[in-house]
Amino acid sequence: MHLFAPLALRSVTLRNRIAVSPMCQYSAQEGRAGDWHLVHLGARAVGGAGLVCFEATAVEARGRISPADLGLWEDGQIEPLARIARFVEAQGAVPALQLAHAGRKGSTAPPWDGGKGVPESAGGWKVVAPSALPFADGYPLPHALDPEGIRGVVRAFTAAARRAQAAGFRAIEIHAAHGYLLHQFLSPLSNRREDAYGTSFDGRTRLLREVVQAVRAEWPETLPLLVRISATDWAPGGWDVEQSVEVCRVLRGLGVDLVDVSSGGLVPSAQVPAGPGYQSGFAERIRREARIATGAVGMIVTPEQADHAIRSGQADLVLMARELLRDPYFPLRAASALRHEGPWPRQYLRAKP
Repeated sequence: MHLFAPLALRSVTLRNRIAVSPMCQYSAQEGRAGDWHLVHLGARAVGGAGLVCFEATAVEARGRISPADLGLWEDGQIEPLARIARFVEAQGAVPALQLAHAGRKGSTAPPWDGGKGVPESAGGWKVVAPSALPFADGYPLPHALDPEGIRGVVRAFTAAARRAQAAGFRAIEIHAAHGYLLHQFLSPLSNRREDAYGTSFDGRTRLLREVVQAVRAEWPETLPLLVRISATDWAPGGWDVEQSVEVCRVLRGLGVDLVDVSSGGLVPSAQVPAGPGYQSGFAERIRREARIATGAVGMIVTPEQADHAIRSGQADLVLMARELLRDPYFPLRAASALRHEGPWPRQYLRAKP
């Protein structure tokens, strides 16, 4: 296998193994996608990526990170996303949508406005979490979800999956990483519950399992379902790679087709040894021990590095973020560098080397 080998996930085949990682743009109006999203995501499809995963899209209004986040909690948000999904698919890429709930990391300002909590008087909202523990100073104090609230979260993910199908997406990813709600339930650092959704590995993973089961039942059997996890909290006493391997075994049995393996985001005190490909080893271990397809992500910046992740068996897919912001045409450049035929759009063939 190599970076430009096709990848089949159920009935969907990616033209190569380069994916656009979900990247929040904080540019939506009332949860609706606009021209910025069309140009941003469309450019990466034109640039040759195999999978274009749209940014974290909130399954309910209080599940947004910021007031400028995408959402799919009402039908009026379907068509603005569908317009972009149609364009992405017309360029030969597979449009995917990441469904998310920010939990205690919600009701905050965009990064360029400081990223701290937005009060209700300024357009913010009450946030929820497994336990009443804020993410950090300056962030809102969350309300601990009761059992009915938890059931409501499951229903919200399911309804958003139904809308994602109506919008024409060919894959969806459930966001259970980076300190957002599903990750908050997974980690003992943020989940102090003493009921059926806490206390043990089975309890802390229960909400993720319920969301995956409900979404898989709603999402067409022929289309792939992905899950993004943080393999470790990078903090003592937190979620770790051993638990990640175990939960991925469970996810495979529930119909998940690929796990997108990231890390961190749960606590601001985490000591992350960031460097080129620093998370790829987690993807490799989960792929090997849980026997499930994985995606590697994190500071993958060169064609050779991306190709190595596939050839060496670290992962089945490479997800890229910052490098694709710097160069939307990285896949075309990588194909040339690695001596493969790139998916050049006919409008750009005059520039093909």
